[in-house]
Amino acid sequence: MLAFYIFLLFCVGLIVWIATSNIRKRIKRQSIVEQPFPKEWRQILRKNLSFFYKMPTDLQLQLKDKMKIFLAEKQFVGHQEQPITDEVRVTIAVQACLLLLNRNTQYYPFLQTIAVYPAAFITNRAIQDGSGVHQRDSRVILGESWNRGKVILSWQDSASGGADFEDGHNLVIHEFAHQLDGESGTTNGAPPLAKGHDYKKWSQVLSSEFEKLRQQALNNEPTLIDKYGATNPAEFFAVSSEVFFERPKDLRLKHRELYQQLQQFYNVDPASW
Repeated sequence: MLAFYIFLLFCVGLIVWIATSNIRKRIKRQSIVEQPFPKEWRQILRKNLSFFYKMPTDLQLQLKDKMKIFLAEKQFVGHQEQPITDEVRVTIAVQACLLLLNRNTQYYPFLQTIAVYPAAFITNRAIQDGSGVHQRDSRVILGESWNRGKVILSWQDSASGGADFEDGHNLVIHEFAHQLDGESGTTNGAPPLAKGHDYKKWSQVLSSEFEKLRQQALNNEPTLIDKYGATNPAEFFAVSSEVFFERPKDLRLKHRELYQQLQQFYNVDPASW
């Protein structure tokens, strides 16, 4: 009986700790939001991210608040002598937080670290093929999103993605879309949807569009959505997110149902900006 009461007290204590922890987090985030947006950060926005000033004013203000929380909670680490400056942090943060507007968010809860390389980098991993033979797999990549708390980015490509916000390609949006996708526990192109969002409709539309892109890629046809999205459903969601934010009018015109699903998911309408 004593052991039962000890266990009961432990459970009650754990519940209280979790509840108070969430309250403390909300209070801390509110205090961060109330701090002024640094003048130096505004200069970086003007220099590197002109798209910011094309957004509605209310979304600009919201994005600034989300950036402040994101930058306070996430750790940036430079690799291969890449310095971590305010320019690096702000340029990446504004693009990452663009995906969080008008949404009930925990600010990429599984993400702890953003690792930044100067440019494209080489990965060298041990893999096992279908016959069980171990090999080394070397690849040149621009970025990666891990379910284990890390996003890896090329600074050169993160900066160019923010500077040219009309070409339909954006490394930061791509990798952070993977982070949203992974919040379901699996990165498979089916992120957790908000209440009222029809999972069946989401699956039907994205599966149909994914198959269309696969066929276009096989036939070497020109596409609005990058053919890398034909790799698998997870990459399709990430690539489609890039186009949704960077070429929204074209996506709405050529892939209306896909645009509507992404508009409902992200809860913004960039075609109207």
